[in-house]
Amino acid sequence: MPTLHCAGQDCPVRPGETVLDCLLRHRIAVPHSCKAGACQTCLVRATSGVVPEAAQQGLRDTLRAQNYFLACSCEPAEDLTVVLGGTAQRTAARIVSLKPLNETVLRVRLVFEAEFAYRPGQFATLLREDGLARSYSLASLPHETELELHVRLIPGGAMSGWLRQTALPGTPVWLQGPAGNCFYVPGAAGEPLLLAGAGTGLAPLYGIVRDALRQGHTGEIHLFHGALTTAGLYLTSELLALAQEHTNFHYVRSVLHGDASPASPEVDHPEVEQGELAHSILSRFPKLGGWKGYICGDPALVTMLKKKVFLAGMASKAIYADAFLPSA
Repeated sequence: MPTLHCAGQDCPVRPGETVLDCLLRHRIAVPHSCKAGACQTCLVRATSGVVPEAAQQGLRDTLRAQNYFLACSCEPAEDLTVVLGGTAQRTAARIVSLKPLNETVLRVRLVFEAEFAYRPGQFATLLREDGLARSYSLASLPHETELELHVRLIPGGAMSGWLRQTALPGTPVWLQGPAGNCFYVPGAAGEPLLLAGAGTGLAPLYGIVRDALRQGHTGEIHLFHGALTTAGLYLTSELLALAQEHTNFHYVRSVLHGDASPASPEVDHPEVEQGELAHSILSRFPKLGGWKGYICGDPALVTMLKKKVFLAGMASKAIYADAFLPSA
């Protein structure tokens, strides 16, 4: 049975147990969020022992070279000595504004004490002073002075509840990251782009669309945003204005329930449509060969849409997707 050595403790590892679960069981506080290897919050560093390769997947080369690994993805085969290494990868920030975008989405804007390099559409992990961590997509553009997050307000949610009820402008926080491959890459300015998401899945898409337009993308860009009801839609006026400003950008809203129109084949239909997001997309574009797609939202929606656009002809390597994993 391997043993972890951390913070002056010897922690025997149970069969099938990850480094993260072992440390938490021994009451060693390790910041974590998704426990699925996506948010990279549980980053630790091995000072002795061999780190399994699977525990370093998705990390930058510079981190791997320093023996950093994801505690939630590591089932050690031998003894390891580890130190909590995430702190060195964090950037200090402070909240500058908190504004509701609708009844369930809060816009949080931050400024940094040091440079924070990212690509619009990636995600980063927001950390509170006590170590509570949650991952959010980045809706802003790098040249903007403030970084923007869209936080879904969850009843009883630890982070979202704190942001809504307790946090104030000026409150210090930390950002770790960024991570994720869901962002615009220049080089094929004429290819058509499909962006689809529901709820706060709009956050990364809002950043990607504006980044593509800012970098001179000339191909058609179609953004589909879905919600359960019209109350769940947001940034409507901003996106309609963007569509007026750029003739190659088209914005479609759809809801599953409520007072809305049936799906229309007209791309620039100004009203809210009723029906599934996939139907809104495929009724317009049944063949998606040669397109690039960005899909964001809850895991079930992302999985379903990835399958449907692939079956409609979009190459798997052209589909970029980030599922919003629930906190552990």
